[in-house]
Amino acid sequence: MNILVVDDEKEIADLIEICLKNANYNVYKYYASNKVLEDLESLKIDLAILDVMMPDIDGFSLCRKIREKYNFPIIFVTAKVEDIDKINGLTIGADDYITKPFKPLELMARVKAQLRRYTTYNENSLENESVIDFRNIVINKNTHEFYFNDKKIELTPIEFDILWYLCQNRGSVVKTEDLFSTVWQEKYYENDNNTIMVHIRHLREKMNDTGKKPKYIVTVWGVGYKIEK
Repeated sequence: MNILVVDDEKEIADLIEICLKNANYNVYKYYASNKVLEDLESLKIDLAILDVMMPDIDGFSLCRKIREKYNFPIIFVTAKVEDIDKINGLTIGADDYITKPFKPLELMARVKAQLRRYTTYNENSLENESVIDFRNIVINKNTHEFYFNDKKIELTPIEFDILWYLCQNRGSVVKTEDLFSTVWQEKYYENDNNTIMVHIRHLREKMNDTGKKPKYIVTVWGVGYKIEK
């Protein structure tokens, strides 16, 4: 994996480089932005870590330029801590935002999470059909993998099929009988509602969403279940 690091603070850039190389990543390090755009085509970057406040081209401007041609993940590492700065960074195309001073372990966790998500997309050219990514949910039908809040969660085949079907129909209520007939491939009878309820409960437990008002899998009483967009 090739990672681009751009920071005019030499000590910070060098620290990030050490952390990344210790994790066996290839690092392309720059102390200024002006040369980056010239070299980008030949570097084959998988992820970029950018400072915001730099003397030549600031990180926001560099991010905009990168996004004109590339979709690899971008993480801002910066001393700017105002919420508006974070919002601006994410709005123009960044994927994550870490403020200085940061803990190296936190930085590496963010890097690995972004690379995992990016790799999931690139391994599946038919991502619109095989990968669903929204609200901290990443579910991959080809590999039967489920990531929630950047953590891999093991699901049974039935749990996976239930969650996939709900995610496919996110924003709409899925009727209980439709859910059962799709997942179990059998005719639905009233007693089968208990079977679905047990599996929904297990899914909520694995997603740590067992409160009185679940944030993800919502019960629509008398009808079925729904995941909001």
